[in-house]
Amino acid sequence: MTVVGEALVDLLWRAGAREVHAAPGGSPANVAVGLHRLERPVTLLTSWGDDPPGELVRDHLDGIGVDVRRVPAGPGRTIVALAYVGPDGAATYDFLASWDPRALEVPEDTAVLHTGSLAAVVEPGATRVLELCGEQRRAGRAVAADLNVRPAVQPDPDAYRAGAARLAGAGDVLKASDEDLAWLYPGQEPTAAARALLAAGPGLVVVTLGGKGAFAVTRDGDEVWVPAPGIAVVDTVGAGDTFQAALLDAIAEHGGPPTGREALSAVLTRCATAAAITCTRVGADPPTRAELTAFSQP
Repeated sequence: MTVVGEALVDLLWRAGAREVHAAPGGSPANVAVGLHRLERPVTLLTSWGDDPPGELVRDHLDGIGVDVRRVPAGPGRTIVALAYVGPDGAATYDFLASWDPRALEVPEDTAVLHTGSLAAVVEPGATRVLELCGEQRRAGRAVAADLNVRPAVQPDPDAYRAGAARLAGAGDVLKASDEDLAWLYPGQEPTAAARALLAAGPGLVVVTLGGKGAFAVTRDGDEVWVPAPGIAVVDTVGAGDTFQAALLDAIAEHGGPPTGREALSAVLTRCATAAAITCTRVGADPPTRAELTAFSQP
């Protein structure tokens, strides 16, 4: 697995708190960590600056043991996100973002490429990432992406919709949340919005619904819904990234996107379970394969 995208520092500001907590993160980096904990070989192509936030990112990824290729970048500044965490554990974000990778060389043994979030929106890097997705897909590799919509970096819904369609057209699997779709396609039901993205080119679109679970629509006409496990939420930071890591793990396990209602239902249930475990912890802290297996057993 190869993951392309940002590694950053989240400044977590909880409701009622007078201090913020700095935590390394970034959606692609979180996905890579999730895959590593699921014992799936993964390489993260990313960049960060030679600054204090960058030191935190480097120490975090080194400590976990993720294989990282730090690519040359433009400004040399680490992305910082201010995450406001409400009383219900949900987070909203604002960003100091710079994404300008100068070279994105994918390891030759890559079977699946993943990207999304800021890396597919913030220019000039976003154009290079989309070109890379097209190249890898033409080379026969599976390509997956997570929209992970962040209006703070692109407040124009029309421009964001166009970018989402381009990202959907460059991949085989696309994931989004119901909140992503509500912002991109106001007034549309999530299923209608998911089918609009499906029409752009991928074979599978997966939509997460927070505490209500997830659903998927496929090019073959299947529509599969699964519930979320009942848990006590600490916060939702990293839950979507954990879901995506479990989805990518399943793609690798199946040799491609899962097909058929039964297989797809089983995969979505496992992904929702992984995300639920993360919600019981502070910050982006995805489960190991052993933890996910133990939680899933009756």
